[in-house]
Order: sequence, then structure tokens, then C-alpha cells
Amino acid sequence: MADGPLIVQSDKTVLLEVDHPQATEARHALAAFVELERAPEHVHTYRITHLGLWNARAAGVDAEQVLDVLLSYSRYPVPHALLLDIDDTMSRYGRLRLENDQVHGLVLRTDDYPALEEVLHAKKTAEMFGPRIDGETVVVHAASRGQLKQALLKLGWPAEDAAGYVDGTPYPIGLTEVPQTGEVPDGGPAGSEPAEPWQLRPYQRMAVENFWAGGSGVVVLPCGAGKTLVGAGAMSTANATTLILVTNTVSARQWKAELLKRTTLTEAEIGEYSGSVKEVRPVTIATYQVLTLKRGGIYPHLELVNGHDWGLIIYDEVHLLPAPIFRLTADLQARRRLGLTATLVREDGRESEVFSLIGPKRYDAPWKDIEAQGYIAPAECVEVRVQLPRDERVAYAMAEDADKYRLCSSSEVKLDVVRSLVARHPGEQVLVIGQYLDQLAELGELLGAPVLTGATSVTERQRLFDAFRAGQVEVLVVSKVANFSIDLPEASVAVQVSGSYGSRQEEAQRLGRLLRPKEDGKSAHFYTVVARDTLDQEYAQRRQRFLAEQGYAYTIMDAGDLTTPSS
Repeated sequence: MADGPLIVQSDKTVLLEVDHPQATEARHALAAFVELERAPEHVHTYRITHLGLWNARAAGVDAEQVLDVLLSYSRYPVPHALLLDIDDTMSRYGRLRLENDQVHGLVLRTDDYPALEEVLHAKKTAEMFGPRIDGETVVVHAASRGQLKQALLKLGWPAEDAAGYVDGTPYPIGLTEVPQTGEVPDGGPAGSEPAEPWQLRPYQRMAVENFWAGGSGVVVLPCGAGKTLVGAGAMSTANATTLILVTNTVSARQWKAELLKRTTLTEAEIGEYSGSVKEVRPVTIATYQVLTLKRGGIYPHLELVNGHDWGLIIYDEVHLLPAPIFRLTADLQARRRLGLTATLVREDGRESEVFSLIGPKRYDAPWKDIEAQGYIAPAECVEVRVQLPRDERVAYAMAEDADKYRLCSSSEVKLDVVRSLVARHPGEQVLVIGQYLDQLAELGELLGAPVLTGATSVTERQRLFDAFRAGQVEVLVVSKVANFSIDLPEASVAVQVSGSYGSRQEEAQRLGRLLRPKEDGKSAHFYTVVARDTLDQEYAQRRQRFLAEQGYAYTIMDAGDLTTPSS
């Protein structure tokens, strides 16, 4: 009997023994097709899901490879029924194919006659089809392309979309890659000085190639690994007008600055479409917020998306895509769509809509692999547990369920702990991150640090971020507005005092603020201050699941042990 690190069970759970010598390589192999459910100290629990298997299949992983991973690393014989089920599930992907027929336009084609009959007779899909061409082909109403893919996924028949894409309006976009010689690249602005050497990293180039070969889909990379450059690479491959959708105005301006630095685009060719500015240019960067603004029951700004002949649409932080954008994207299936994210985890459970409407996962690099290559900083994750005073403990016990999390996560006992943690890192750039505005105001006053929240104007946000990047501000207290798409490469320490309940994506994004490589090669430090024996502790364990899957281990520390500053 093999002594592998996995126990594979018939209920589709996979147990991983964390301390086993082969645990790391088994975790990396599993990451392509399973979802982590629980990650306590010694045994991690994964689940095999249909969506995970179909994502793997779309990314080029076949059933034989999946079965080989399970059989190679399993300590006990893998249940035969499970092996058959995995093979059957993965074989369903692509058995139905959307294609572009020269005579009939958009069609659904298959070699599996019974599968086609099943979907033709399903109530949810009946109105999406036109006439039957032959036993294996049926016409699909072009406007139903996205809705059909959603419906087929729910029926258990995920379609492979090979119907192609419109080219959009051609527009030349080049990367200004600079080789080590310091030469100005072809296509750079006339009179340019030799720039700092840079080129797409191998994994960025592979992500662009995989995306383009697949047509549409999602690229998953750690925060700090250069997702913006993957977007720029896709734009230079498309050479067409591009719409970039981002989370907020600060992010939009960071995208613009990076594109001006890394591509042949000029200031006049990049437009911002936000609450304060409405510019439509060959490359337009719009915020989700302005596009989903509703007036009189309609979304007046959605015309920006479907009223122009875009050759490429990029969705930054695709895991945050609002529902109206999903509905709109269902009508954009003829345009190439690139989703960028650090995690496909959605707390609303709508991962299947990302799969069917944006596209399947085309590239996914484990965080620790990118770290090992030196492209993101190593990080130490520490959970610091505090004990609530007796009166607060009693108040917590007697509180309504809806109030309990706020009571424990915003306890004043955390304030001195945060001060001690900040004091352990003199001279370093520190972010203090929380959920509740009154708690953040107290921390700002205690630490003598500026506080940045959703109420802070865009101008003031940029001023504070610039001051932080320049080292003029060493400690910055921020709300969840800093969770996403904010580039703060100098940050090396984060102290999290409260969060969005058990949000795994938020935990990943907050650690991601620290992962830009440090010039001195130092590790980043990510602290979470948690009230012991409360919902705060329970939610912290949920939040840590995604990072545990990526190979990050949390050290548990008692607040009473915070005596000596770190070296």
C-alpha cells in the first residue's frame, strides 16, 4: 500500500496530510481541479466539483491527468466509482460545441445525438434554438449565445464555444519592451530616451498565449504578479480598440499610468469613463460603478459597452463583477473577453457565471511558484488572538446574532495590540486595514496616521497613496477601498483588525497588497488580530482557506507574547 499524502473518498472529498513529505507537490497538482473547503493545522479537506473539473478540461487538463494525480498520491485505493464519475464528468465538456456555420450562422453541433436531444427538449433552452439542420446540428439565435451557455452549464452539458469573435475596430497597440541593452524598442515615441529594461515575464507571456488560443477566459495570478501587463500583452496581440472595466477611479488611473509606461499608447489615446470624466477613446477605462448606475429603471451608461465596436474587453478583478455586468456580458459573446483576478472565489457562489459568460480559466499560477521565481515577496502570516475583557465577553454573549461580529471584531482591546504590532516594524511601510469606520478613526488617532475610507475623495486618496509610496507616510489606516487594484509596492506590513465576515477573496486581496517584491529581499508580514472564542475567530479561519490552498501557513500568537520588537 502506498504511503501517499492524500485520502480520496467516495463523497468527492480529498484529504491532504499537511506534514507529509509530498504534501507540497500534491497540493500543486490538486490545485488544477479541486476546491479547498477547510484548512486547519494538520489535514486539509478539498472537494472535487463539476465546475472544477470542467475548468481543468477547458485549460487543457484531461481526465487521465486528473486520475493520475489521485492514483499517484492516494494512500488508499481510490474508489472505482469516483474514477468513473470523474472521467464521465470531464467528457461532458465540449461534447456540445458552438460553431459558426458559413451558411446558417451560429449553430450548436455535436457527435452525441442523445445529448443534443436532451438540451433541445429542455424548457430553459427551447426558445434559444432555430431550425434543426441535421441530426447533429441545430441553429442557435445569435442573441442567445451567452444565455445558452449558462443554461447548458446548468443542464450539465458545458459547451465549448468555438464560434469565433469579431475583430472589432483595428487599432495598433505595441508593447515597449526594453531588452537589457537599454535600447529604445521599435514603435517607441520618437526621441525617447533608453528606458529601464523590462520584458513580459515567462508566465505572463504564457498567460497571454493561453488566453488568445482559447479566445476568451480568465487568467488567475497572485496580487503583485503583474496582471495589468497580461492585459497589456493581450491588447498588443489583439491590436484593436479595447474597453477595460475596473473597480474604481484610482484603479482606472493606475491602469492608464501603466499602459502609458508599457505600451505605445499616448495620453490622447486612453480615455477615462468614471463618475467625474466621460471620455471615449480607442482604449477606454471605465469603472463598474458608473456602468451599473441606474436611473429611471435603466442603465444609461451601458451603451458604452454595446454601442462601440470593441475588439477586446478586459474585466479587472473579475471575481467582483456586478450582476448587471453579467447580464450585459451575456450579449457580448462575439467579442473577446479577458478576466483578470487573483482568485476565482466569489462569496455569492456565481463562479459558474464567470465560467460560462467570461470564459473558463485559461491560466492559473500557484502563488508559491511565482514566489519561488522571485517575482512576488515571501510572506509570513500571523493570527494574533486577543482575549475580550469580561464585560465585553458578557455583552457579546447577550447580543443579537446580527450584532455579534461587529462587537467582537471592533473591540477596543485590539487597539493596543495594533500599536504593538506597528512598533515591531520601525521604518517599514505599514497598512492597518479594517471594516468599521469608527474603529478606523480610533486607530488613526492612536497611531497618528491618516485614515482613508470610501468617503475620502479620489484626489485625496491619490495624494495619500503617493505620499505612502514616497515614504512620506509610513502608516496608513485604510478601509476596504484599498482591497482591490491598488498598487502599493512599498507596503511590507499589514495589520488586519476586522473584515467582511468570512470573505476568502478579501483575505487574499489584503495579503496581496504586500506581495510586490522588496528591494532588500525581506519577507512581508501579514497580521490578523482576532478576538478569541468568538465569531471573529471563526470567520478568520474561513477567510484563511484560499491562502492555505496556495501554501501559506498561519502562525498563531497570543497577544500577551507581543513584547519584543522584531529584528
